[in-house]
Amino acid sequence: MRIFQAFKLAWQSILGSKMRSFLTMLGMIIGVGSVITLLGLMQGATNYLIDTFSELGTNVLSVSITNTDTRKVDVDEMYQFAEDNSLIFEGVTPNVTSRYTVKHGSTSITTSVSGVGENYLTLNSLSLSSGRFIAYADIINRYNACVIGSYVVQELFDGNVKLGDSVRINGDTYKIVGIQQQQAGSEQGSTDDCIYIAYSNATRMAGSADISSYTFVTKDADYVSRAETMLDNYLYNVYKDEDLYTISTSAELLDTINSMTTILSSVLGGIAGISLLVAGIGIMNIMLVSVVERTKEIGIRKSLGAKRSDIMMQFVIEAASISMLGGIIGIIIGYLSTGMIGNAVGVEAAPTNASILLAFGVSAAIGIGFGYAPASKASKLNPIDALRSE
Repeated sequence: MRIFQAFKLAWQSILGSKMRSFLTMLGMIIGVGSVITLLGLMQGATNYLIDTFSELGTNVLSVSITNTDTRKVDVDEMYQFAEDNSLIFEGVTPNVTSRYTVKHGSTSITTSVSGVGENYLTLNSLSLSSGRFIAYADIINRYNACVIGSYVVQELFDGNVKLGDSVRINGDTYKIVGIQQQQAGSEQGSTDDCIYIAYSNATRMAGSADISSYTFVTKDADYVSRAETMLDNYLYNVYKDEDLYTISTSAELLDTINSMTTILSSVLGGIAGISLLVAGIGIMNIMLVSVVERTKEIGIRKSLGAKRSDIMMQFVIEAASISMLGGIIGIIIGYLSTGMIGNAVGVEAAPTNASILLAFGVSAAIGIGFGYAPASKASKLNPIDALRSE
């Protein structure tokens, strides 16, 4: 029997029992669609996280310290360390971040207020739409100056703000000296949802003179590993205890994110793959029923000279056709649902070519694999016994 004839007979059999064929395909449709959707959403979430952390820069090191009564590092010493190693470090800025209630007139919001150094803007590659950033004089004199993000502009000033306007942060009045350039659509919780003040004011507001968080930026991404070693040696010489400080880099965070999302993708893909296994069992069950129902047909074909291989080919191709047709429908549904669900949760998600090829290949393999047993049973039927069957 030619393969073309086998496919033609398989198609006729599928059309002859449309409802049964559809119900048989349903498990494959759900399985393939869920695999593509879950893997696509995970890839979208991974890309979102990677893009978010990449914005921090690959040449950035975050340092957290815990000062004690006898062992401590202050701001001036951190600045001096960066200056002494200026061939490696672009600079350093303290970070004192908390959430406070910010008011203008009768309007109030709760937003992130960050106490930073005068070079924070340059080190983080940020830009202003107007005004200036926090200056060294603001830090020394503890001047109540602030720079606000576009989200704060929209929420507190309804988009109409000018330099020199004031806001009240935790009860203190601050003069707006700069407005940050919009970066993330002025959304709540984004990089536009921020206020910057001098770190000296932030420590006073927090009620603590100690600063526990610093951001170091190297001159080149290639220097990050060397810079991390230098910082580790410096801090260990001061604290004599690695538990009193931590150093993390963007590269390490990205590696951690990638490894975690890869594991999660594998787990989700495996869970969705179980439905493919169930679908395969359903296909095998229906094909076994089909063999029983068509026993007489098999007997007639064998008596007319059909070989065992011809009978096997017919039933294997029929099972594979049902499986692949379900897989194709599942791919279409998975492709559409990935985009719709991604848009609903705010993630740019799209099915990957690898997941589509994997899902289609698995559906074809399941059709062939689970169709083999019914096909083998059909091919072994004795033609005389088959013709006797009713």
